[in-house]
Amino acid sequence: MAFALGLASSGAVAAEPGAAHFQGKSIKLIVPNPAGGTSDILARMLAPKISEALGATVLVDNKPGATGNLGSDFVAKSAPDGLTLLLNDIGSLAIAPSVFPTLAFDPVKDFAPVIMVAYSPHILAANPALPVKDVKELIALAKAKPDSINFAISGTGGANHLAGIDFAMRTGIVWTYVPYKGGSQAINDVVAGQADLLFNGMVATYPMVKGGKLKALAISSAKRFPAAPEIPTVAESAGLAGFETGSFQGIVAPAGTPAPVVATLYATVQKIMAAPDMQKRLTELGAEYRPSSSAEFGEFIKNEKARWAKVVKDSGVKFD
Repeated sequence: MAFALGLASSGAVAAEPGAAHFQGKSIKLIVPNPAGGTSDILARMLAPKISEALGATVLVDNKPGATGNLGSDFVAKSAPDGLTLLLNDIGSLAIAPSVFPTLAFDPVKDFAPVIMVAYSPHILAANPALPVKDVKELIALAKAKPDSINFAISGTGGANHLAGIDFAMRTGIVWTYVPYKGGSQAINDVVAGQADLLFNGMVATYPMVKGGKLKALAISSAKRFPAAPEIPTVAESAGLAGFETGSFQGIVAPAGTPAPVVATLYATVQKIMAAPDMQKRLTELGAEYRPSSSAEFGEFIKNEKARWAKVVKDSGVKFD
C-alpha cells in the first residue's frame, strides 16, 4: 500500500546540492514488509523530511512477501535513477543468499548502498505467562523440554530467525520456529500467547515491553542499550561473548545509480538523521543513528553477508 506524504513547507529546509534531479518528481521508498514493523516506522518518519529537502513527493510503498525478498527484488530491478529506493533490515537482506538458493538478486552486486539509517537491537521478549524470569531460566527450561518453546519469527530466514538460530546453537538448546508475515504479526501472537517468545527489533517491540504486554529477558546489543539500561545483554546473561544482533536499517538504491545521485540522497538523509528532533525520536523508539559513509555501509553489507553465511553453514539448518 502506498501513502502519499505530500510536500511540506518549501521554505523550512534549504534544498540539498543536487536536489534539482528530484524536484517535482515522485520517489518510491519501498518497505519490503507489512506496515507497523521497524522499517515501516522509520520510513514514515523520514518520508516527509526527504520530501521537504528535495522538493519531491515521497511515497512509502509496502511490498511484503518472501521474507522481504519480493520488495527487495523489485528495487533491484528498478531504473537506477534514485527514484526507487529500498529501506530494509540490512541483516535480512544480507542473510537472504544463504537461505534462499534461488534468490533473484545479490545484496552486494545489485544495490548501490546509500546510508545506514538506524540500529536498534533485538529484544528477547516473552509472553508474561512463560515461566522464566531471565535468560538462564529460559535456557534451563529449553534444555529440560526440547522443542517445547515456540519461537516467533517475522519470516523464514530473516534477521530475527538467524538471531534465534545463533542463540540456540551457542547455548545448545532446541526450540520450534513459528514463521509470520512480518514482525508486527509475530509480536501480536506472542502478546496473545499463541507463541512464547521472539527476538525482534526494539523499535517495534519495546513499546509492548513498557506496556507490560511482553517481558524483556535480554537485549542483543554489545553493551547495555542507553534507551533501556535495565535490560541485560544476551552476552552477559548467557555468557555469549561477542553476541550482537539487531535491526540494522538502511537505504539502498538499484546498482548503477549515478554517484552524484547517491551522494545527494546520502547528504539529505544524513542531515535529517543528525537533527536534534530525529535524534530525540530515535532515542524514544529505542534506536540510534550510526553515522557511516556510503562506502562504509557497502562494506558492512559485505561483512554481514559473510557473517551470516557462516552461521547458516555451522548450524546445518535447512530452510526449504
